[in-house]
Amino acid sequence: MAKREVDIVVISDVHLGTYGCHAKELLKYLKSIKPKMLILNGDIIDIWQFSKSYWPEAHMKVIRRILKFVTEGIPVYYLTGNHDEMLRKFADFNMGSFQLLNKIVLNIDGKKAWIFHGDVFDVTMQHSKWLAKLGAVGYDTLIWLNSVTNWVLTAMGREKMSFSKKVKARFKDAVKFINQFEQTAADLAVDKNYQYVICGHIHQAEIRKIESTEKNGSVIYLNSGDWVESLTALEYHDKKWKIFNYRPEDFIKDDNEDDKTDAEDLDAKLDVKSLLERFRQEPS
Repeated sequence: MAKREVDIVVISDVHLGTYGCHAKELLKYLKSIKPKMLILNGDIIDIWQFSKSYWPEAHMKVIRRILKFVTEGIPVYYLTGNHDEMLRKFADFNMGSFQLLNKIVLNIDGKKAWIFHGDVFDVTMQHSKWLAKLGAVGYDTLIWLNSVTNWVLTAMGREKMSFSKKVKARFKDAVKFINQFEQTAADLAVDKNYQYVICGHIHQAEIRKIESTEKNGSVIYLNSGDWVESLTALEYHDKKWKIFNYRPEDFIKDDNEDDKTDAEDLDAKLDVKSLLERFRQEPS
């Protein structure tokens, strides 16, 4: 199957190493595209909740596919998030076409794009990190229970459901937080004279124009969503942004297909699970 060409792809909040991660679906998506640039906008590997006892082959294959892009010379930017914040001490590391950064400003067809994960706007993250981590564990448990429930519903021929979406929809504070997050990002971007501000973190894919509440001007706010529930990415091609939504029917089943590249030897050359465990244990 011919790969779809895309100028820029932005993904975030994959949470590799957790039960909620849809690694198989992400792998199919990554195999289907030929990007000129890949931006991993935080929380790709969930070092917060990482356990050496849970690292499925599909999660390893996602890393292999990303490394395949690197070996092909495609620029890959890994921007750190809160769940992989341990990597922030290694910011500015680069290896070939791969760069590890906390944030980046890119010139995209004459327009400046400010790209970062977005946890800096989260008050809980700034003042009660232990509470945020506790919430992350609870969220992952909810996703696991949801997956079990959906397996049963599918077996019964019934429609799947999303626990967390129902929870969020019933709490006005969640909607208020999302709106404040987006407005804060927009206000700062306008103040810095950026035309785009691209975030992740809140697991809510979005593309919309937002007027600044602090000064004259507006910005295009974009969010790449996540690969836990919504299974979305941002794509830029032919000078247009769009939200990609994963649909199983659009992909040929290829779970047994292996990449015949040197990158696939990564797990033989580097014990990734031990490395992630070390990131968790090292003091900040």
